[in-house]
Amino acid sequence: MNYNIVIPARLKSTRLPNKMLRELHGKPLIEWTWLAAIKSKAKNVIVATDDQAIFDHLTSIDAKVVMTDTAHESGTDRLSEVSRMLQFSAGEIIVNWQGDEPFLPISFVDQVVLALAENSNVSMSTLATPINEWEEVQDPNAVKVVLNEEAEALYFSRAPIPYQREKMQHTGLIENSPYLRHIGLYAYRAEFLNEYPHLTPSPLEELEKLEQLRALANNRKIAVAISTHTPPPGIDTLADLQKAQAWIINNGLI
Repeated sequence: MNYNIVIPARLKSTRLPNKMLRELHGKPLIEWTWLAAIKSKAKNVIVATDDQAIFDHLTSIDAKVVMTDTAHESGTDRLSEVSRMLQFSAGEIIVNWQGDEPFLPISFVDQVVLALAENSNVSMSTLATPINEWEEVQDPNAVKVVLNEEAEALYFSRAPIPYQREKMQHTGLIENSPYLRHIGLYAYRAEFLNEYPHLTPSPLEELEKLEQLRALANNRKIAVAISTHTPPPGIDTLADLQKAQAWIINNGLI
């Protein structure tokens, strides 16, 4: 499978300012993510940033990095600019590996690329994993997804979907769980990324704060691969950063 990885990395973050340059055992977060990504089979790994400090650090370690517009509202917007800037051919597959996911397994990347490569009817692909605890179903930070019979997304939401009218609980384990948690890893064809800025923004996208809803609202299909592995921790808060310090030690990364 031929594919490219683009890592969107902006410095500003509401919950954790200067997140990408926060240090984990002597390296900035974005460096950890780049080091993980270059272990993949991608033919190109490119960091797309809007910050000079990130650009300067990455070029100092020989990473491929491009400067992008500061006005982008989402990672997809930033990848769209990169696709057009580097003139990727229409069929090129581009993976969006988020800059705050330094521990993402390469197997997840392989899954999302395969889901797109094997389905010419979809514009993009992503991942989901089963939810087995009611607390996670109720958590708005855990994005849920429901699928059709072709393993394509019907809808993504921060709300508990599907809603079990007769036996909705709030705590404990779930037997025969119908719930899937979305994992924020995407693969796109360049032709879709090139047209993304011209798609009409969806009111649902704004309500849920979920960029992938723009594709669904504009009748684009999203393939969803299922992973039975628990996704590793991403980094959104200072507490997450502290957990990441322990993760690095516990998993022998230093």
